[in-house]
Amino acid sequence: MAVHEVAESRSTHGQAHAASANSITIDGLALTFANGHIGLQSTHLHVPGGQFCTLLGPSGSGKTTLLRAIAGLAKPTAGRILIGSTDVTGLDVQARNIGFVFQNYALFPHMNVAENIEYPLKLHKWSEADRAVRVKEILDLIELPHAGRRMVGELSGGQQQRVAIGRALAYRPALLLLDEPMGALDRRLRQQLGADLREIQQRAGITAVYVTHDQEEAFILSDRIAIMAGGVIQQYAAPSELYFRPRTRFVADFLGEANLVEVTAPLVATASGFEATTAYGPIRVEAADRPEGASKPTLVVRPEDIVLTRDGAERDGHVRPIPVEIVRELFLGSRCLVTARAPTGQEFRVECAKSRPTHGDAGFWISWAHSAAVLVDE
Repeated sequence: MAVHEVAESRSTHGQAHAASANSITIDGLALTFANGHIGLQSTHLHVPGGQFCTLLGPSGSGKTTLLRAIAGLAKPTAGRILIGSTDVTGLDVQARNIGFVFQNYALFPHMNVAENIEYPLKLHKWSEADRAVRVKEILDLIELPHAGRRMVGELSGGQQQRVAIGRALAYRPALLLLDEPMGALDRRLRQQLGADLREIQQRAGITAVYVTHDQEEAFILSDRIAIMAGGVIQQYAAPSELYFRPRTRFVADFLGEANLVEVTAPLVATASGFEATTAYGPIRVEAADRPEGASKPTLVVRPEDIVLTRDGAERDGHVRPIPVEIVRELFLGSRCLVTARAPTGQEFRVECAKSRPTHGDAGFWISWAHSAAVLVDE
């Protein structure tokens, strides 16, 4: 199962909780810092109750600024933030009833696991009896039922993350915010803990907003992903839609590998969509793939959709074969990523099976199905 399919297969779990969970609505939110830097342009976002939303983008894209604004740690200069139907824009951090998990977990090293989880309950003035019951519930939820008396320094990184999430959920907050909590972990551990985090979130039935720059992590975790750049949400959709139907060049290129083919003349309407003129001949695309208001359409073709052959034979429903020379190979274990140069000078990235062509070889052709090409805007 592909990574972007994992989140889709899990999105229906926990729906009974979702009906009662708080939604998040960001309405025209903007934030300009004191030095004049624009952290967020007018931003609109709606996260339905019980869903897991990831804010994904490069450094400086505005994702952490948006998360901090939701938390009340950064003051917006315009717009509103609603948790459920309550406008929390002017409320202090403590009044927003939000659970927050930081990258360094911020656990108290002088306390054991149970005491760490119990700490926010004391702040919220829970009774001793209620605290004991809730700590046990949280230890069961994070699957560390017998770790209550262990000091946090005795735990693995993954176990510490579970405790941090458990502590954030202990007093039943309105929503859960997470700021790159797995950024310091290695790739394999991030994948495993990402799946664990998703399960904990769904069992708790809470709405979550997560910040990361790791696209694979976002695919594993999310119901929907907001791709950010320059303080703007470029596209907000389910992981599979973002990957297979990006709206802009930035989104296409940021998520995975993307081959961009320039459209050299105005699009021509056809019975089923459009015909795009390119240096490699006409390419047919579906009408639904054209971005609304596109000013400079470009075609995107993913490496796994390109066919690399020796025979150069034309195939029904495919673009006319393009002769190429192999200029680079990357062996990636279960697959190989080949760079092939066309006569135009453009280099195409092509995903191959384990058997791969030889560097410097000519006599190859590439092609792809017309239906594999997607129109995006600048």
